[in-house]
Amino acid sequence: MPGARFATPVFSAPAARSPNLPRQDSPSSDPSRPAWRRQGARPSARHVGAPALESADAVMSRCDELALCTEEPDRITRRFLTEPMQAVHERVASWMRAAGLETRIDNAGNIVGRRVSPGATRALVIGSHLDSVPNAGRYDGVLGVLMGVAAAEVLGETPLPFHLDVIGFSEEEGVRYSKPYLGSSAVAGLFQNDWLGRKDERGVTMRDAIASFGLNPNQITKASYADGEVLGFIEPHLEQGPVLERADSPVGVVSGIAGQSRLRVEFVGAAGHAGTTPMHGRSDALVAASHFVAAVQRIGLDRKGMRATVGRFDVTPNASNVIAERVELSLDVRHVEDGPRELAIADMLTDAARIAAAERVGFAVLENTSQSAVAVDAGLTETLCSAIAECGQEPLRMASGAGHDAVVMAQRFPMAMLFLRHPGAVSHHPDERVERDDVAIGVEVLSRAITRLAEQSKSDA
Repeated sequence: MPGARFATPVFSAPAARSPNLPRQDSPSSDPSRPAWRRQGARPSARHVGAPALESADAVMSRCDELALCTEEPDRITRRFLTEPMQAVHERVASWMRAAGLETRIDNAGNIVGRRVSPGATRALVIGSHLDSVPNAGRYDGVLGVLMGVAAAEVLGETPLPFHLDVIGFSEEEGVRYSKPYLGSSAVAGLFQNDWLGRKDERGVTMRDAIASFGLNPNQITKASYADGEVLGFIEPHLEQGPVLERADSPVGVVSGIAGQSRLRVEFVGAAGHAGTTPMHGRSDALVAASHFVAAVQRIGLDRKGMRATVGRFDVTPNASNVIAERVELSLDVRHVEDGPRELAIADMLTDAARIAAAERVGFAVLENTSQSAVAVDAGLTETLCSAIAECGQEPLRMASGAGHDAVVMAQRFPMAMLFLRHPGAVSHHPDERVERDDVAIGVEVLSRAITRLAEQSKSDA
């Protein structure tokens, strides 16, 4: 599909409604899995109507189809505005039009489907991202976009006092340009022009990547909504953790998104021969770094709700017979409250300085960036909870430890998130799983929440 085909900001009209696609083979139909998970017999779907169940079948099939749009054979890798995203846009646009949505591609590469409500001045936005990490699963991000399309299908011709926009964000993961949330930043009016000069691993600038996709990098500001134009933003998403599965709950509502701090630190000692340098008196950077990792784990375990991770080591000279001279490592700390997170980091750095002194090495912080915790909108969240209760489920509230497009959208608009159960809780990996009945419940919750918001908007008018 030529990139310029959807480059215009004008919506294209929806096609005539078509039946849902037949469901294809997928991980959720694996015969090695329990029968109730293969056959859609989970009792929790008893409050879900036939349209939501049929749309859930289409969502599962469509996730399978988009999984074929990848940069690499035999695994899912789909980065910002690479060629496979053209195929994704083509498919998603066709499904949007079949659901009665008018489609366009904005100049940041986001695909937007609008269910037009004549005379409306505001829009309710539902969406998530279409890009992936390397060797990804088939549901992260994509599931939320397709659930939004499915909710539009379930609503059919139900009149709404607002436009319903379903957005597939072009980029959330930050893989190609080491900068996440590009798509949602454009929609929220927070995209920074200096990002266009960033280069990928092949030296292609973001500006050139956007132009090569048939879009205009000089018109990215046109992707944003005006003040007061958005009623709210709802992001459906795979939980990416085990909380809902452990609670035996198909869906949950996000109570807040954890703040994050990401640091790069280094320990610097002295290299030496592994066989001739006495043990006493060494300045071993790797020993110091190892003690620091243990300290990070201890602090993370001791403080409720804390997540603290050292995920990367870079050892110099990294030879089996040489004492490590330098170790650079990453530190990722998250908490739903900023105060406890910041206090934990201060304590970790204090421990690092103490360890460095004891091991006769130097210590330095090379980089320290943070993102504050994100609050959800109380009204939107309560609407989701009420819709979950109507579906016969307990409205479980839970924090999100991962970042999402909702983080950026919340800076401009009221925001809420709906989580779906993630069997196995293995995310950013081919083993990602979701159950068809859970998807059906999620679609039913979304459509009921939209209906509730419509009723509230009419009563407020």
